[in-house]
Amino acid sequence: MVYSFNDIKCKEIINIRTGCRLGYPDDIEFDNCTAKICRLIVFGRPRFFGLFGREDDLSIKWCDIEVIGEDTILVSCDISSCSTNKRGKFLGNLFK
Repeated sequence: MVYSFNDIKCKEIINIRTGCRLGYPDDIEFDNCTAKICRLIVFGRPRFFGLFGREDDLSIKWCDIEVIGEDTILVSCDISSCSTNKRGKFLGNLFK
């Protein structure tokens, strides 16, 4: 099946090892020589409405993608923290 980037950026990325929602793809990194996609990049969430910058971006290798479905992209990768599901550490993340 052939997808355009507009199709892929509307799909939510979920880590199947932890069950965490990682976000939506914002950018693609590809190899200039072979024109193959290397990674999907998910921009970090804004801190305090964007006034204090952003969290770190997530870079997901193309080989870590298990399935691209109708609504989701399932990945199997080791991402130590699922920043999209953290709650209650507002002041800790505010001055990170």
